[in-house]
Amino acid sequence: MQIAIVGLAGSGKTTVFNTLTRGHAQTGGYGGLELHVGTVKVPDERLDRLAEIFKPRKIVHADVTYFDLPAPPASTEGRVGTEELPADQLARLREADALLHVVRAFEDPALPHPDGSVDAWRDLERLDLEFTLADLSVMEKRIDRLKAAGHHGTAAERDANDRELELLERLHRPLTEGKPLREESLAAEEEKSIRGFRFLTQKPVLILLNVGESDLPREAEIAAEIAGRYKHERTLVDALSAKIEMELGELEPEEAAVFMDELGLAESSLDRVLRLSYRLLGLISFLTAGPDEVRAWPIPDGSNAVDAAGAIHTDLARGFIRAEVVSYEDLLALKTTAEARKHGKLRSEGKSYTVKDGDVIEILFSR
Repeated sequence: MQIAIVGLAGSGKTTVFNTLTRGHAQTGGYGGLELHVGTVKVPDERLDRLAEIFKPRKIVHADVTYFDLPAPPASTEGRVGTEELPADQLARLREADALLHVVRAFEDPALPHPDGSVDAWRDLERLDLEFTLADLSVMEKRIDRLKAAGHHGTAAERDANDRELELLERLHRPLTEGKPLREESLAAEEEKSIRGFRFLTQKPVLILLNVGESDLPREAEIAAEIAGRYKHERTLVDALSAKIEMELGELEPEEAAVFMDELGLAESSLDRVLRLSYRLLGLISFLTAGPDEVRAWPIPDGSNAVDAAGAIHTDLARGFIRAEVVSYEDLLALKTTAEARKHGKLRSEGKSYTVKDGDVIEILFSR
């Protein structure tokens, strides 16, 4: 699970990266060219509660890898700014499973906005435009190549090219109108045919408004205002003060609790953003529990029992017999799988069973 942190120069995206990863990447440089990478464990108190029961040797959380990418230069006539990024960074951007778009919503005289004023909506639209132009560039080059191919190749190749050309031309129109590709409904075969392009506007996006300390009491209101205007599919909007969250991360837990109380914060925004990142990717967690380990396994929502088995190991999927399933809540209440079975809460499920978030599963398989 890889999420690219993007944003215009001065948005505070590297501060957000440091906040999420407890990193110490240099900030305040208005978008240097350095790439930062960090992996973060997704908070899940269910693991801690299960560990109290099973006393495992280790606890393994699901995790998310974040990339802090440089801001792309602005596009000009005949040149797409995003394509000016170093090749390895552009590849990282296109390979990301989702985007975390940091938008500046704070005032700071010591760090003036490069454009002279703070306008979150303007900055949000500006980077969206850069990604739209990048996708149009890739799409139009491919359309030109398909048209140039004409009637060359075998009948099967010509047929495949015609279908791809028809799809790209259909997607080209809404893209030129500023609609991200994640708005478009695609059949499974169509989705597969364009997957290799890794279009930026097709990726799910978490818009993260970086507010100042004085706006913390209004952060939910600020996020709701932008969410009300930014009506795109597969998009979430939230707000935090990255500077405050980074300061909280440097304090001892007791000191952080006092600071949060003074600021009127009920929880760390860090944990909320991590949960939203996970949700953005369309993931749920099933759990395994025993004396060796208690672990969260991320799988796409809607996965079946064989998919869950394969997430653990391909051998389990190949030799799948059945899944022994109990809900986290029932296991927590009854304490052992034996008691869960006795009370009819432990079920045997077959291959087609749709796994639910929080299912505690044991896979039975033939070797």
